[in-house]
Amino acid sequence: MASKVELSVEVKSPADKLWTALRDSTDLFPKIFPQQYKSIETVEGDGKSAGTVRLLKYTEGVPMVTFAKEKVEVADDEKKVVSYSVVDGELVSFYKNFRVTLQVVPKGGEDGAGAVVNWTMEFDKVSEQIPEPDVIKETAAKTFHDLDDYLLKN
Repeated sequence: MASKVELSVEVKSPADKLWTALRDSTDLFPKIFPQQYKSIETVEGDGKSAGTVRLLKYTEGVPMVTFAKEKVEVADDEKKVVSYSVVDGELVSFYKNFRVTLQVVPKGGEDGAGAVVNWTMEFDKVSEQIPEPDVIKETAAKTFHDLDDYLLKN
């Protein structure tokens, strides 16, 4: 049976700026989060649209995983929604299905500042002994906050 975990993170950056940074994560994340990512590379597709497959290599400090391959299922720049499934890596041995969807929603301030990132993780554990992927939710929350801090300074 599928499980679902949701997270909403408020940020100060404008929605468009945050969305652009998230869509450029292949290049941007290894530069601004070297403690998490050794590299991110596009192995199939154009790097952004549905069907794209990316290979993420994590540093030794990241728990549970050394790499993941994710396939973009949905990419909608107008609605600022992206969804991807993990198709290879350690997570596949823990979870039969593992899909993340995120949407950036403007907060609607007069100056255009501020947004909310709505992040959803859906997964099926291989067995009941497999722990909940709480560390992934915590990492996502930290990444959104750290990305916001970076964007406010750059």
